[in-house]
Amino acid sequence: MGMIKMIDSLNLSKNSNIEVKIYSEPLQIRKLMLENEIDCAILPTTMGAILYNKGIQYKIAAIPVWGTLYLMGKDTTIYSWDDLKGKRIHLMAKGMTPEVLFKYLLNKNNISPHKDVILDYSFPTHIDLANAVAANQAELAVISEPMVSLVMQKNKTVVPLMDLNVEWKKVNQNIPIAQTAFMVQRAFANSNPAELSAILKAYEKSTHWVNQNQEDAAKLFVKYNVLPNLDAGKSSIARCNLQFEHILDAKMHVNEYLKIFYNLNPVIVGNKIPDDNFYLN
Repeated sequence: MGMIKMIDSLNLSKNSNIEVKIYSEPLQIRKLMLENEIDCAILPTTMGAILYNKGIQYKIAAIPVWGTLYLMGKDTTIYSWDDLKGKRIHLMAKGMTPEVLFKYLLNKNNISPHKDVILDYSFPTHIDLANAVAANQAELAVISEPMVSLVMQKNKTVVPLMDLNVEWKKVNQNIPIAQTAFMVQRAFANSNPAELSAILKAYEKSTHWVNQNQEDAAKLFVKYNVLPNLDAGKSSIARCNLQFEHILDAKMHVNEYLKIFYNLNPVIVGNKIPDDNFYLN
């Protein structure tokens, strides 16, 4: 979403040699990286760490998205973590960022994920889970923007009950969720420093434009089939926490984020904290 103005500019340009492809699942991006098919990629930071620890030759260049997760439902009597005791909460998949992050927040707020709540994994993908919430098949669920806005549009009784991005900051000394990473192939970065710099600057400029021009940005979301309509586009931007930060400015936050996940379950980041070569200088 933050890149949408850049995508539009590239498509309007007759001389650009840059192609942007949008996929529906991060696993599709991972496959392309494993096959060394792409120069740059946007995917969950934890997945980027796993790939780096497997020896894939990509580095992290920037963080463009800082947390998009929300606890959704119709039960507006839920104001605190204690109110979740005894509740069934739907999560999209075991071991993925939303599940691990939510269990971490439960523990931090003295709620046992195993005893105090029922965690339900009936709907395996974020699309399946969002559709289930909209259809009243899942009363409480952790989902991500822009699915949050789409669900609220389909079912007016469903609202965000907790902003998990805010809850994360409360227990982590105000450190934000470095949720999404912009990765670059090492060979491309070494061979094309000027082009890479131009891409990063264009992406940063595009993100700023989206935040400042939400109605026009929503039109581009629809134009490029990112979202189906203007209302969903406009309502989702504020909750997406779009803020492009170059890795030299975000490195500390990324490292702390990965350490937390490593301490929860080392497998989530590839069984070790990535070393300094993970970060693009």
